[in-house]
Amino acid sequence: MKIRILSKPNCHLCDEAKEIIERVTRGLPIEIEVIDIQKDPQLFDQYRYDIPVIFLGDRKIFKHRVDEEKLKKILRLSD
Repeated sequence: MKIRILSKPNCHLCDEAKEIIERVTRGLPIEIEVIDIQKDPQLFDQYRYDIPVIFLGDRKIFKHRVDEEKLKKILRLSD
């Protein structure tokens, strides 16, 4: 299972999302990939006003803020 975080440097919402995701997934077999949208012009154009955007596999599960309890429920359903 893989979680992708579309992010950029100096984004406090992104930092908060990463902290929550790392806390919830600690000890789980989940790969976390952080993608800097500034390094990809297409991603930057598409998401520059919406970060962080969180994907579980190909499914978008959060935008702007991560709800810790909802993330726990999503991961339980994805087992």
